[in-house]
Formats: sequence, C-alpha cells, structure tokens
Amino acid sequence: MPHRRRALTLARLLIAVLCAALWAVLLSVPAAAQELDLVLAGGRVIDPASGLDAVRHVGIRDGRVVALSEAPLGGREVVDAGGLVVAPGFIDLHAHGQDAGSNRLQAADGVTTALELEIGVWPVGAWLESRRGNAVIHYGATAGHLPARVKLMHGVDAGHTSLPTEAARAAMREIGPSPDYSHRAAGEEEIESLAGLLERGLDEGGLGLGLGITYTPAATHAEILRVFEVAAARGVPVFVHLRANQSFADRSAVGPFQEVIADAAATGASLHVVHLNSTADEEARICLEMIRGARERGLDVTTESYPYTAGSTRLESALFDGWHETSGGRYDQLQWIATGERLTRETFDRYRAQGGWVIIHGRSEETMEWIVAQPDVMVASDGIPFVDGLSHPRGAGTFSRILGHYARERGVLTLMDALAKMTIHPARRLEAVAPAMARKGRIEVGGDADLTVFDPETVLDRATYEAPAQPSTGIVHVLVAGTFVVRDGAVVEGVHPGQPVVGRSAGSGDAE
Repeated sequence: MPHRRRALTLARLLIAVLCAALWAVLLSVPAAAQELDLVLAGGRVIDPASGLDAVRHVGIRDGRVVALSEAPLGGREVVDAGGLVVAPGFIDLHAHGQDAGSNRLQAADGVTTALELEIGVWPVGAWLESRRGNAVIHYGATAGHLPARVKLMHGVDAGHTSLPTEAARAAMREIGPSPDYSHRAAGEEEIESLAGLLERGLDEGGLGLGLGITYTPAATHAEILRVFEVAAARGVPVFVHLRANQSFADRSAVGPFQEVIADAAATGASLHVVHLNSTADEEARICLEMIRGARERGLDVTTESYPYTAGSTRLESALFDGWHETSGGRYDQLQWIATGERLTRETFDRYRAQGGWVIIHGRSEETMEWIVAQPDVMVASDGIPFVDGLSHPRGAGTFSRILGHYARERGVLTLMDALAKMTIHPARRLEAVAPAMARKGRIEVGGDADLTVFDPETVLDRATYEAPAQPSTGIVHVLVAGTFVVRDGAVVEGVHPGQPVVGRSAGSGDAE
C-alpha cells in the first residue's frame, strides 16, 4: 500500500508538472496563433505614443488590441489595410455635439471619444445615464460651473446646456433675458453652495470642472478662484473658456489668460485653456508664451485649437452683451446658421431676442496656420450640435482638415505630430483623472481597440459653412471598442459601442 500511495503521488505530481508545462506553453503561444475577432492587416501603423511608424498587422479581441505583429495574423475576420494609415482613434476634448446625429459626423471624421469639457453638464450622473446604450462613440463631461449656477440661482437642472431637455428649455425660456446665472454676482454663501454642487458633479463622474467665464460675466474673480480651489483639492483639471477681453481695461487677450494662470499658480490646479485661436486671435503668440512659461515653472497648463477662422456660439449669450458698442458696426461678420444670411443691426436684434446659433467670421488664416503648426497645441473641435443638418463645419471636419489641409497640402506639420495632437496628447491630459484614458490614444497590446484607419493621400474635410453636414473623405474605417462604426467610408447603422468615460471619483474611472 505505501508503494501504491507513493506511485499515485508521483503520478499526480507528474500530471501536475505536465499540466503546468502545457499551460505555460499555451500562455506563451503568440496572439497570432490564438483566435482573434478581427485583424487589420498590413496597414501603416502610426502610434505617436511610441513613435512607431511601420507596416504591422493589428489583432483585436474583446474590444482590445492583443497583437501588433510584423508577421501576418489569422482571425475570424481579416480586413486589408494595405496603403492605409492605422492610427489611434481621435479624442476630442471639446465637443458640444453630444447627440446621435453629431456623433455620426464625428465618427466619420475619425473621432472615437468626444467629451464635453468646456461648459460641462450638471447634474453629471443623470446626463451620463441618459446617453448610456445609445452612443456611437465614447462620451463624458466635466461638472459644469455654468449649469451649476443655473441650478443654484434658478433651481433648474439644465443638464447639457447646448442640448437641454425640453423641460429645461421651457424653464430657461421662463427665466428670460439677462438671467441671474449669467448676470448676477454670487454672495459668499452662494459661492460655497456652488462649490458643493461642483463637488457633487465630480462624485457622479465628472472629468474635471468646466468654466465658461465669458458666459457668466457676473462671476467675480473670487468665485472663479474658488472653483480652482475645488479642482486643486480634488486633483482634477479646470477646462476654461476665458473671461471676455472687454472685461479688462486694455481689452486685450492677455488679461484673461493672466487671470486663470494666476489662479492655477495660486491653487496648484491643473489648467486647460480652450480654443487658443478664438480666445487669443492675433495675440496668440504672446498668450502661448505665457502658457509655455507657466509649464517651464512647474504649472500644469495646456491648450487646444480648432482649425477654422470662424467661431460659433449662441447669439443670445452674454458674449454679445454690448456688441453694438464694441463691434464697430461689423454685423456682417455674423452668419445666422438657420438661414446662412449675414446679419445687419436689425437682424442682429431680432435674432438675439429669438435665440439661436451664429457663426462669427473675421480671424486671420495666417495666425490660424501658425497655431496649427505648434506641436503643444492640441486639436479639439468645439463642435456645436447639428440641428436639421445645420451647424458650424468644425463639428464634422476638424480632424480631417488638420490631416488633409494643414499636414498634407500645406505641410505646416508632420503626420506624426498631427496625430499626436489628436491622440496621445489629449489622452494624457485626462489620464490622472480618468484611468480609462490610459488605454486610449495609443496602439499597444492591452490598449483599447479604438482605431481610425484613413487614406493619407485623400483624407480631407468636406464640411463647409454653407453645407456643414458633409462627412469627411478618406476616413475608411473607424472602430470603437473593436466595433466598426465606420466601414469602407460609410457610417455603420444600428451600432452603439460608445461607453461613458468617467472620473475616478465615481469608482474605478473606467469606461464601462
């Protein structure tokens, strides 16, 4: 019996060793030999995060990249990417078009993640839940100072102010012109209550704090500083549309930059200044110098731009307060989106009372090109929602315009630098607050299969001011979490792989 037991023990040990060896062999089998859901075969993989620019075969399984191989791979489906660039999916930090129609055009422009970080939303949790299960691309938002002010001063849950619910729209119509949220200074107790609302937004998944100071001109310097204090205490960035130039004595763009850089220095908060082009205009060089100087001295300050010489916002907003006195009579710089007409003093007053979106022309293409060429200025669209096919073309063409017009045709930046500004740089801006972003903006084994495949010879925007809802050309395939949302140049119908990207305060910080 003892011999039998020893023999049995030895046999069991041998089986265990063999099983362990077999398991080790299985684990060592490259992904090329495992079953893959999809292979993008033979494309030119450009990954700014690693510097890779070479022909590779990309293997995808369960929404992740699991192989990046020089040798061909087999899978359930193999898509020939020969002659095409395979890049990380584009990340838009500044997208107001948070609806299905706008998302389809964003996807056709190569965008896989579109975030509402400038104005933000409030309440955050309800807005995130409203998008769950019906998003073509990934989504997320900051806790917004402006909608939190609406809640504080009017008791209205505005949600996403660019696309409010019908109930919120009705409530805002009742408030009328010059509402408290934009035109009344908050008292000390109100500022503390506002800080509490913003904290709640972070707890519900906000990706930082969003500030549209030009739209809340009554917010005092002390109030804005308090917002930065909240951000610093919670370790999240502040995304800021600066105070209007007219608020400062010399009406220069420098003053608004100095306000927020000083607040970042005083509190230690991370700062991201939105749309350098429209905020700084011809003073972009000195304003970017200030941002770079702040970074060199240890501050976490970044910025972005969209590649168009015209901006857009709502005509009834506080940005147009005093326009009659400050515009020099240039009403023709304004284009009413609903009709395409240029405004006069009469139509300015009529449409301002009505409310709606307007395009603001008049900036310099020379300055725009200089901004685009700067390697530390990220690409972000500031795209506004498409309503009946009407909007600003930046919501449909920003990323292809950078790749096609500025990189290929004008040659003001390399393809690698262009892609870095729309992939790894925005991903890194958010990694500390949203750990899911550490899997986006790069092509690596274990990373999310959010990928954009495009033809570098033909990629170009087609959206215009007259016909903005035209999808870009040359964007061949777009995958979100391994699912095609654009295939062979056409948006795929009936797929909704987009997931929420949430801040770490809401849990793991992963998109789920």
